[in-house]
Amino acid sequence: MSLILYNIFLIFFRFGIRIDAIFNEKAKKWLVGRQNLLQILKQSIPGGEKVIWMHCASLGEFEQGRPVIEKLRVTHPSYKILLTFFSPSGYEIRKNYEHADYVFYLPLDSSSNAKQFIDIVNPSLVIFVKYEFWYHYTNTIKKRDIPFLLISAVFRKKQPFFQWYGSLYRKMLTHFTHIFVQDKESKELLNDSGYQHVSIAGDTRFDRVAEIASHFEPIPVIEQFYRNYRLIIAGSTWPDDEKMLASLLNEINDPATRLIIAPHEINKEHLSQLKEIFPAAILYSQLLTSQSALSTTTSPLIIDSIGLLSRLYYYAYITYIGGGFTKDGIHNSLEAAVYGKPVVFGPNYKKYREAVGLIQADAAISYTTTEELKQIITTLLNDNDDYLQKCNAAKSYVEINTGATDKIIHYIQEKRLLTN
Repeated sequence: MSLILYNIFLIFFRFGIRIDAIFNEKAKKWLVGRQNLLQILKQSIPGGEKVIWMHCASLGEFEQGRPVIEKLRVTHPSYKILLTFFSPSGYEIRKNYEHADYVFYLPLDSSSNAKQFIDIVNPSLVIFVKYEFWYHYTNTIKKRDIPFLLISAVFRKKQPFFQWYGSLYRKMLTHFTHIFVQDKESKELLNDSGYQHVSIAGDTRFDRVAEIASHFEPIPVIEQFYRNYRLIIAGSTWPDDEKMLASLLNEINDPATRLIIAPHEINKEHLSQLKEIFPAAILYSQLLTSQSALSTTTSPLIIDSIGLLSRLYYYAYITYIGGGFTKDGIHNSLEAAVYGKPVVFGPNYKKYREAVGLIQADAAISYTTTEELKQIITTLLNDNDDYLQKCNAAKSYVEINTGATDKIIHYIQEKRLLTN
């Protein structure tokens, strides 16, 4: 792709967002959040401050960048942290993140926007997370000779960087001071393309989930009503997951086992769909307000609140990760594995390195049909040796993969990218 085609793409992208915003709430937030953004940035960030700027596409990338932000807070407390997002799904949830001094959307990529943005922020260090590649921003950062890191990156041979038409993308790689990748394959692809400033650090999400687990905070309702049950906790579920789980629940019919579902969407429409699939289900909000809502049967509990899932997995006997029947694939399996519990998910997981790793470690199992799911769960509930082996494998897999954050911080300190 040439720069001319890239700029034409940005024009059409901007136009498409404006059209989409008429019908789509997410697109509307994307657009509204960028109105007068550069002016707001100029008014919000005083000149003369030492700033570390981290940019994330969305919420998932934020979770990868978060351990680095929080470590930098400790190692370089005199610096302000600017956190930017491309997507509303990241910004809306983390706009009040306590470890960042400033949280904003990233203005759409253009030569003018990039220059104005860098003029305002004047960052001492820039960190992009995993998948973000915006030519005008990366080029401006390079021209200003600002230390520029890409962290938790994963590269695949089918990406534009490694195709005949990917010259602009390959040029963007040269804009980074250093790239920290998750695996050996990514490093080899970059090396073969002539890029040598690359290190294997791993995935910083391992550090994040380990931190969460080490500072676990109990959930009182679960402690009170569910601690004595063998819980199947299904997180970030979609309708296909939920239908499979409903069939499973009918088949198991075990009073000692209960199902807790934390759906990906908790809007009224989806909650109504869940009530149709699980007619006897109890909502988490009901238990908070009325203990009499608790049934003595094996009625599933539906979590209609955000922010609980990473702690909820602690109580699981078996964990289930949703999204395996969607085009985007499964959600974060590490949040479950860190507690040393078997992990189960649908077939669309292969583009997630950690999920593949859990399968290879025999800590996770994938399935395609309801019958397969029933067999997997039945075995885990009844074969204690197999169950304990998978528990130990899950815990070990997370433990041996932590440390990416320390490698990144060590590089920053060793290369003196920041002053004290």
